[in-house]
Amino acid sequence: MDTLQFHDMTLTWLDGGVVSYDGGAIFGVVPKPLWSRKYASNDNNQIENATEPILIQYQGKNYLIDSGIEKGKLTEKQKRNFGVHEESTIEESLESLNLTRADIDVVLMTHMHFDHATGLTRYEKDQLVSSFPNATIYMTQIEWDEVREPNIRSKSTYWKQNWEAIQDQVVTFEKELEVVPGITMYHTGGHSRGHAIIKLTQGNETLLHMADIMPIHAQQNPLWVMAYDDYPMDTIYAKQAWLAEAYKNGYKFIFYHDVVYRMIQWDKEGKEMIATLKRSKKRYI
Repeated sequence: MDTLQFHDMTLTWLDGGVVSYDGGAIFGVVPKPLWSRKYASNDNNQIENATEPILIQYQGKNYLIDSGIEKGKLTEKQKRNFGVHEESTIEESLESLNLTRADIDVVLMTHMHFDHATGLTRYEKDQLVSSFPNATIYMTQIEWDEVREPNIRSKSTYWKQNWEAIQDQVVTFEKELEVVPGITMYHTGGHSRGHAIIKLTQGNETLLHMADIMPIHAQQNPLWVMAYDDYPMDTIYAKQAWLAEAYKNGYKFIFYHDVVYRMIQWDKEGKEMIATLKRSKKRYI
């Protein structure tokens, strides 16, 4: 597992699974001759996406960004359609850190699409139970409302089995939430109506997790948005604003989906990478 020390915060990427999606869906209207220069695809035009939660150990608490795809919850058809290379082994990841699921204090949900939320629950015998029974689970109120009453489009990714067992643990917010000093969530919309990003701050330094409005480094261009985005113009506006702030102030970016980089810092023009942490796990594509 890869680790990043950020002052008093220790970030560790857990093994939450690996999927692969159609490149056209991931890059939307961007032609393949352009995006294929930045991110590899296979003969089926699929690109590899990690679904690897970020554990933040800070001031004696364990925070988790999103939850992976779990193990034993996807059908064979779903695993085929979503190009699943690995299911989650979060329990083993935590064990290697001398932790258990019960030691997770907070889960920060950027949104509730299946590739982020399936790991919130797990099967105990034939019953679905909370994967992190002692955790407070934060998300936007909009996302929580939508996941429980999905529309004709979102019902394909907002699954009852991912939220029903954790509803007593959910705490929601509207525009902005300071979880603790140094960890703040912001509602952006775009990818979903309730989508949020996460800002980690220590002293004068910041790590920014843009979640699925910039899921991989190859989508740095504000106009490169996914066909999966429900409100693509909101994604574009949010990316423009947050990228401008980040470049100006020297923020670093961290990723849940990227199979190349864990962290990147670009220069003030957003042109050159001036600091990186590469993902050490093997790649399938």
